[in-house]
Amino acid sequence: MAKFTDYTEKTEPVDTDLALIYDTQAKVNKKFTFGNLWKWIAKKIVSEGISQLDTTNKTIPGAINELNSNSVRNSAAGHNSIFRGKNLGTSYTSAMSKAIQSGTFDDLFVGDYLTINGTVYRVAGFNLGKQIGDNTSMGNSMCLVPDSALYNAQMHNTDSGQYTEGAAANTTTGAYTNSDMRTANLAQATQKIVSDFGSSHVMSYRDILPNATADGQASGWAWYDCKVELMSETMVCGTKVWANSGYEVGCINSQFPLFALAPEYIHRRFDYWLRGVRSATAFCSVDYDGRANGSAASNSLGVRPFFFVN
Repeated sequence: MAKFTDYTEKTEPVDTDLALIYDTQAKVNKKFTFGNLWKWIAKKIVSEGISQLDTTNKTIPGAINELNSNSVRNSAAGHNSIFRGKNLGTSYTSAMSKAIQSGTFDDLFVGDYLTINGTVYRVAGFNLGKQIGDNTSMGNSMCLVPDSALYNAQMHNTDSGQYTEGAAANTTTGAYTNSDMRTANLAQATQKIVSDFGSSHVMSYRDILPNATADGQASGWAWYDCKVELMSETMVCGTKVWANSGYEVGCINSQFPLFALAPEYIHRRFDYWLRGVRSATAFCSVDYDGRANGSAASNSLGVRPFFFVN
């Protein structure tokens, strides 16, 4: 009989390889396959607890799930730090609403999207406007931005043809708040968004908006009732670029997590308006090639608004 040290070594066993085991109940030696050994180990990993684990759940899968859940549970900050990009379906559900209103944001992450009536609405962040407002504070919320422009429209409803910096028909007087875009041209977007998500879920809130201009830039602001609005340069780019007045920033004054985590959602290969005043005749925009730019107020660019739901 060969000695143990005389056997050759096999470094990678396969499922059909055999080994001997002593059956303590039958008190005899028996053979077993490595495939069955792995099934036994896997079953133990799932079902058996390990007392040394610091988690409440003492099984390995349970402990991993608990740690992952705790890292983002009950935290807008946690959910704002993860880009997932999951398809959430074709309707805004009561389960989503409950997760938002409770502040847990269960199974909702930045980059997730809903496709409702042909429009892709993408999650841009959570609690981006929480506690803002001059009379009542905004509560838990989820911010959404469409991937594409809902339609094209002018910031001011005049017709001057091509961009001309000094054209008389182009004006930014009154800033974003008093533009035709906000007073009339956003109505179609608001109607669609309220229809797609439900009037009880699209949130109204209070924010400071620029309402006057001087020397080609915003020169005043005030509190306004808001619901569906154009984004600012700060929300998209994380900083002011052409809209260099402090009156442009308002209360929602940081870059949306969607654009911080996945800048490709800034660059959409179409021109769309931002709400900042670039000059006496032009408002800010994002160009099809990705540039932070500006366009004459009478030009027709994409309407890509943001809004909050709960």
